[in-house]
Amino acid sequence: MTPNNPADRPFRLSMLIYDRHYRSLLIQAVVFIAVMLVGWWLVNNTLTNLARMGKTLDFGFLWNRAGYDIPFSLIPYSSNDSHLRAAMVGLTNTLLVSALGCVFATVIGVVVGVLRLSGNWLVARLMTIYVETFRNVPLLLWILVILALFTEVMPAPRDYKPAADGTAKASMILFDSVAPTNRYTAIPRLAVDNDPGSVGLGGFQVDAALLAFGVALLAAWCIRRWLRDRAQLLQDTTGRRPATWWITALLFLVPLLVLSWLFQVHLVRPELKGFNFAGGLNLDNGFVVLLLALSLYTGAFIAEIVRAGVMAVSRGQSEAAAALGLRARPIMGLVVLPQALRVIVPPLISQYLNLTKNSSLAIAVGYPDLRATLGGTTLNQTGREMESMIVMMGIYLAISLVISGVMNVYNARVTLKER
Repeated sequence: MTPNNPADRPFRLSMLIYDRHYRSLLIQAVVFIAVMLVGWWLVNNTLTNLARMGKTLDFGFLWNRAGYDIPFSLIPYSSNDSHLRAAMVGLTNTLLVSALGCVFATVIGVVVGVLRLSGNWLVARLMTIYVETFRNVPLLLWILVILALFTEVMPAPRDYKPAADGTAKASMILFDSVAPTNRYTAIPRLAVDNDPGSVGLGGFQVDAALLAFGVALLAAWCIRRWLRDRAQLLQDTTGRRPATWWITALLFLVPLLVLSWLFQVHLVRPELKGFNFAGGLNLDNGFVVLLLALSLYTGAFIAEIVRAGVMAVSRGQSEAAAALGLRARPIMGLVVLPQALRVIVPPLISQYLNLTKNSSLAIAVGYPDLRATLGGTTLNQTGREMESMIVMMGIYLAISLVISGVMNVYNARVTLKER
């Protein structure tokens, strides 16, 4: 009697060809060895060619003085810092525009994707025009178009200054808090009076206040989970689910308001002083243009993903919810979208990865991202092309793997569990 398990049968060399199990292992081993050999040949060939040009693979240049300024940075930086510090500035700038772009693109995509399914003919067609227009034009062209709009159409800062008759050529938007200009975009900033003496706190009291704030947020999160479980239990037994969102909002807002009062957190709006805005935060138009282009372009793709996910949910789900008395908005938010997430999340991961990698087009608008610092100025100054490309590729690979890993964990949580 022949054993069914391949491991129980005596091994013969002919089994590497005629036995399916051992043949698959042989093919995998051969492919792995071939890939390793090709990789070794590429590395050896690269090192040999570098040696012929009198170069060696050396990453020591990262600790040399950079010697150039970066106009926009989230962390402290000066021209006397190292190239590694300059690369970190570019990395933080890349992460900033990528994170904000993913948030804005998701909001735009969800709204547009749902509106494309609207029964209002005009709204649905307008959303279709937006999606088809942005999806079928290259991203670089959209970046250049939006840059031209900001450069040629937006008013100069001096145009916001009232004339003798009290009128100005341009006015601020969003409740007089944002001023787009052809050089920068002035927005409010959050000011924190962190002087403990101004609120009667010593150093120990400040640390205690921050610790209490963290404990309060942790307690609010735990209470929120407990309330959610109790509400689910009540719904299972009585059929009615009590509203707990206002309790959760209070649990999170009260510690935040108390901490804001202790440290005197307030919003400072930009004000025109002379011919420029001061007081607020002047965002470089390169950053604003890149963020708008990435958000609008990727949002069009996400809208189609959301529309496909919603359409993948059986129509009977909506009809059953409507039969129970739910209106259109609760049906979409509580019944359709939660089930559509299992279809939406996997392709959404690819769009987040594409947006992060597309942020390297920032060089077109002069935004100092990782490509502009490490892969631009540093590369040209040091002449270390290979090393700069290797480091930059490794960073982008790490960012992509982190995004993919986090989103895959979230995808596993929202996937329907079969009973």
